[in-house]
Amino acid sequence: MDDYQIIDVDVHNEQDDRALLPYLQEPWRSRVAASGIGYAGSGYYSPIGVMKKDSIPPGGGKAGSDPDYMIKQLIEGYNLDYAVLTGVVYNISSTHDPDFAAAICSAYNDYLIAEWLGKHKAFKGAMAVATQDPLLAAREIDRIGGHPDIVEVMISSAARSPLGQRHYHPIYEAAERHGLPVALHPGAEGGGSSTAPTAAGYPARYIEWHTCLSQMFMAHLVSMVCEGVFVKYPNLKVVLVEGGVAWLPGLMWRLDKNYKALRATVPWLTRMPSEYIRDHCFLSTQPIEEPDNPQHLIDLFNMIDAENMLLYSSDYPHWDFDSPGHILRGLKPEARRKIFYENAKQLYRLD
Repeated sequence: MDDYQIIDVDVHNEQDDRALLPYLQEPWRSRVAASGIGYAGSGYYSPIGVMKKDSIPPGGGKAGSDPDYMIKQLIEGYNLDYAVLTGVVYNISSTHDPDFAAAICSAYNDYLIAEWLGKHKAFKGAMAVATQDPLLAAREIDRIGGHPDIVEVMISSAARSPLGQRHYHPIYEAAERHGLPVALHPGAEGGGSSTAPTAAGYPARYIEWHTCLSQMFMAHLVSMVCEGVFVKYPNLKVVLVEGGVAWLPGLMWRLDKNYKALRATVPWLTRMPSEYIRDHCFLSTQPIEEPDNPQHLIDLFNMIDAENMLLYSSDYPHWDFDSPGHILRGLKPEARRKIFYENAKQLYRLD
């Protein structure tokens, strides 16, 4: 990849719960000090764990928790121009208490700014907000959305209802006001206050949960289009992070087909649904589908104009990390430049 500049849009900086204590007010500080944050996880066991073993810092601690080691292993190791730090606190959207969820996100955002973003010029931040109370989320966006190193708003797919519904609109209004894209990332679906992680209910195993992550993205994206989010907020951009790519062509075809007969149910839409998706949405590459015949993936990319919709992501430090030198090698050089750098540079308004 020496010939390409690279922006990685999904890098998970981790932290011990106690790292947030200096940034929490009471009564939340005492609660976290006594029992931790207590994310309501999905509960699915992975025999290989979630983290790459070599991403554990030499001095110990969680994988991805040491900025200096991340700089050495990821930023310098792969010659990244920028890395968007996406954290892990989006999982707080699975808890029932909206005030606690908002407090954790606020503390994390202050921690991110104070202890990560100044460590290296490549680090940019995705601020976290919880979806339980969108008005509190909008207030948090207004509080730090103007920070020069905050480049997007991160929410979780583990929501109580489809994310296009008007209950969530204050989040999109605030994000648009600050010129920030909204990123949707898999969270702790099936835990706490969120819905089941698949359309059929609760799977029994991690492989099922992990394979079906795209189902949540499909439902949320259709909701955002049909509820008129992109009509109401014409400058809003949405990034679908870590949900796969191959499902998108069929969804756009089906939605366009149904719109021709059912447009009376969504009278605010004045264009084909697929046009709103192409104009407003981006998808991260990881976990990219990898067919035995690489040409099949290229054909699929041509169906969705992928070179203008995809953003490179590694998902560091997770087990299914995608090295920039080992994916999408069959694409033309111009398409690779757009996916690995140009699209993210424009979206996040980076130098």
